[in-house]
Amino acid sequence: MINVAAITSGRNVPSARFRVRQHVDVLREMGVCIRERIPPIEKYAPAPGWMSRLTQYGCPGFLVECGWRAVKRSARIPGILESRRSQVTWLERLLLPGRLTEEWLLKRPLVFDVDDAIWLFPPGGLHAAAAVGRRADVVVAGNEYIADWFRAHARQVRVIPTAVDTDHYHPGRGSHADGFTVGWIGTSSNLPFLEAIEAPLRRFLEEHPDSRLLVVADRPPMFRAVPRNKVRYIPWSMGGEAEALREMHVGLMPLPDTEWTRGKCSFKMLLYMATGIPAVVSPVGMNREILDIGSVGVGANDDEGWYEALSCYHRDPHRRESDGREGRAIAVQKFGKRIVAKALLQIFRELA
Repeated sequence: MINVAAITSGRNVPSARFRVRQHVDVLREMGVCIRERIPPIEKYAPAPGWMSRLTQYGCPGFLVECGWRAVKRSARIPGILESRRSQVTWLERLLLPGRLTEEWLLKRPLVFDVDDAIWLFPPGGLHAAAAVGRRADVVVAGNEYIADWFRAHARQVRVIPTAVDTDHYHPGRGSHADGFTVGWIGTSSNLPFLEAIEAPLRRFLEEHPDSRLLVVADRPPMFRAVPRNKVRYIPWSMGGEAEALREMHVGLMPLPDTEWTRGKCSFKMLLYMATGIPAVVSPVGMNREILDIGSVGVGANDDEGWYEALSCYHRDPHRRESDGREGRAIAVQKFGKRIVAKALLQIFRELA
């Protein structure tokens, strides 16, 4: 049994859930024991209210920020100690976003797992990502764009996509037969991307009376023009996300074309594919690569493109079902959890 210490960002952080945690059981079957160390304070968590209020009593804001950062760094000590007891260390992103901290204390061999353009995080993401890339024995990149950046800094880079659990996320009817549901699922930090295509969404929803928009997130979207009676909001929950996906006929993944979004690993698109529904997406970064694999959805570049893609799937259920089936097949064959776990297994065997 190969012993691996997995140092992750937090219990509900998507990259921790899907890049690391979902592989624990499968890798154990393959002879790799993953001991995940989840920090008691998620690395993206804001300072608690009582600490923020210290500024009202004359405490400088930068001291409050430094104090909270020190608390987060101390929360990483158990993970660092776990790495010293293991054969391989598996680090999911940096210990703190945009900063180089105690990564140098992690035992090698070190696998540095990256699924976003983390070098763009302020204040020092570029320096921190490059430094950890140089120290790592292997950088595991979620897509080719991330891999290209790290090849200038790391001795070895492997591209391993984010896996989707095709047993958990699968097609199903639910209330799928009622009307026509266009869906979006994600974190609130990405809601501005959905809100940016408000104009074609409004036009489509108004011109197709049986249609509605379903949004699954940790807060509702802030639309200005889309009629409220056309939008259904479901608060995200780990237990309810798969069932919510099964209510959709088509899934959305709009993105601007920026350095940050090119680092996205298309997980939202993969969720739609696993659920057996076609995706209408911005053809940016990995989204374009997946569209090139097969007929799994449509790329939309402008407002007219978004409207026409949704209208096409609305009027052509046969194409909708065909693209959904092909997307499901590709998700199983290329992005399934066991497929990706085998690629990780190979790395751990080589390093151990």
